[in-house]
Amino acid sequence: MRAPQVLTALEGLYPDARTELEFRTPFELLVATVLSAQATDVSVNAATPALFGAYPDAHAMSQAEAEDIEPFIRRIGLYRAKARNLAALARLLVERHGGEVPNEFDAVVALPGAGRKTANVVLSNAFGYPAIAVDTHVGRLARRLGLSTQTNPDRVEADLQRLFPRERWVFLHHALILHGRRVCAARKPECGACVMASFCPKVGVA
Repeated sequence: MRAPQVLTALEGLYPDARTELEFRTPFELLVATVLSAQATDVSVNAATPALFGAYPDAHAMSQAEAEDIEPFIRRIGLYRAKARNLAALARLLVERHGGEVPNEFDAVVALPGAGRKTANVVLSNAFGYPAIAVDTHVGRLARRLGLSTQTNPDRVEADLQRLFPRERWVFLHHALILHGRRVCAARKPECGACVMASFCPKVGVA
């Protein structure tokens, strides 16, 4: 099977793979992950220090209106919608969870702006739960490497979970993201510089 080869290659390339979002608490990770949808981690990391300086926790952010949050995240895509989600999210955290980020999947998914990918990112990075968060990079590489034929992120996640050991799920999705950013780009993958070129079926590569 190709999956063990992929895992071995990624472990050699990115032994310390982790999220590139900067955070200190589960709340900061949750907010950063919501902001990262259709935006770069670089843009999120540039905005969050000032945002968290003003609103360090859910209790503080729950007192803010969307219009108060907007100036901090104006350079991030879809900032108006994200500001509304963050204000509502903080209020729900206070009302339902005492201001703490819940460590249960369904509870995180129920928060405004937080879908399955967000829940997997938060649970795996903040609480150490085994999870695979499928973003555009993970989905693209899963298909390109012949690990999944699916386009639906939930189905890609299920395929990867079947192929890889549970204890390596968190590493896997971080390593795939790094490889997608550094080598296996969407339009011009650097196949000649890729250590997986010899066994990669290069699905969809012209």
